[in-house]
Amino acid sequence: MKNLGNLMKQAQQMQAKMADMQAKMAEMEVNGASGGGMVQICVNGKGEMRRIKIDPSLCSAEDVEVLEDLIQAAFNDAKGKVENLMQDEMQKLTGGLNLPAGFKMPF
Repeated sequence: MKNLGNLMKQAQQMQAKMADMQAKMAEMEVNGASGGGMVQICVNGKGEMRRIKIDPSLCSAEDVEVLEDLIQAAFNDAKGKVENLMQDEMQKLTGGLNLPAGFKMPF
């Protein structure tokens, strides 16, 4: 029974650490770019867009499709970086736990 008590205590500690990590990640900002930096997007740790910067040279009517593609690419770049950071933080948090592949936390 003592092992079960220790397991529950560890689960509560991990839950508290995860909440702290999620709060920290929500405050973090990550930049993504495309077109050699002509389009830049800043997202927070939740993947929400915070800012977008577009080089003025891209703002002509005939370049709308290019601009749309660059915005999408910059957003995907930033979102991918956030996902990698979240994965790294989860790896640090779970430490020695051997979680199954594809196991998502929080539950």
